[in-house]
Amino acid sequence: MNGHTTTRRGFLRYTAGVAGVLMAPAAPAEAAGPAQTAKKIPTAVDQVTLGKTGLKLSRLGIGCGSNSGNVQRALGQDGFTRLLRYAFDQGVTYIDTAESYRTHEFIREAIKGIPREKLFIQTKMSARGDKPLETIDRFRKELGVDYIDSLLTHCVVTGNWDQERKRFMDAFEEAKQKGIIRSHGVSCHSLPALARSASLAWCEVHLVRLNPQGAHMDTPAETWNAPSDVSHVPAVIEQVGVMRQKGRGIIGMKLSGNGDFTKFEDRKRAVHFAMKCGLLDAAVIGFKSTDEIDEAIALMNEALAEVAA
Repeated sequence: MNGHTTTRRGFLRYTAGVAGVLMAPAAPAEAAGPAQTAKKIPTAVDQVTLGKTGLKLSRLGIGCGSNSGNVQRALGQDGFTRLLRYAFDQGVTYIDTAESYRTHEFIREAIKGIPREKLFIQTKMSARGDKPLETIDRFRKELGVDYIDSLLTHCVVTGNWDQERKRFMDAFEEAKQKGIIRSHGVSCHSLPALARSASLAWCEVHLVRLNPQGAHMDTPAETWNAPSDVSHVPAVIEQVGVMRQKGRGIIGMKLSGNGDFTKFEDRKRAVHFAMKCGLLDAAVIGFKSTDEIDEAIALMNEALAEVAA
């Protein structure tokens, strides 16, 4: 693969591989003998390891940025707290937010009384401002925490974003050395940015847009909101495969097509794809109701059970 151009060979290899994962029949279960022990079936709320970071988080995360956080903020503090607490009670310990979502303070109030070590909090910083270390300190105050588990540089779109954001990357590394963040990475919104991210050792954690329908997927256009479709999926899969080979922490986003998947079958297809593709450590979905949380857990559990069978 050269740059971010998908070759026909690459297209066929990766689409065939993913199709095989999604369509292969389950192996017949063997009868348990005296020497056999029951096989643990993975679930949505297992604590999983995020790549080589060694950090633990629940396989399913609760997103706090639907429609730039408007959906979650519209719940009000009481409604948001009930939603987050419900997710936590089900075993969802990974909370995903960003400066631009304006939900830091909502999270601070909602997590009061929960032991800090029980949570994995990921937030994101835009490329604005001259003092990123001071911004990180502000984030910690807004969230009411001493440290942030994962801090991402948010919404990169250019093929040379690391040059454009070098001072932020340096500040993130300094913050990690000080122990006020535990890992750093990137949230990509274009294929050139994704390809560049895959090549950078600095990127410990990747938040990637991934669903089989190609909705809101990274494209060759260096813009965050370029139209996309299923034809863009193979190139994304190829880059994520590179990340996986390098042991990066990989979290999937846009599983519900940025909220566009209003049909249950579309949501089921996307969740099953995410759990069966073998590329992700975890996935985050933005929720506004407990029913949505229940559905996501059930769909993930169903897909994981099929993989384990």
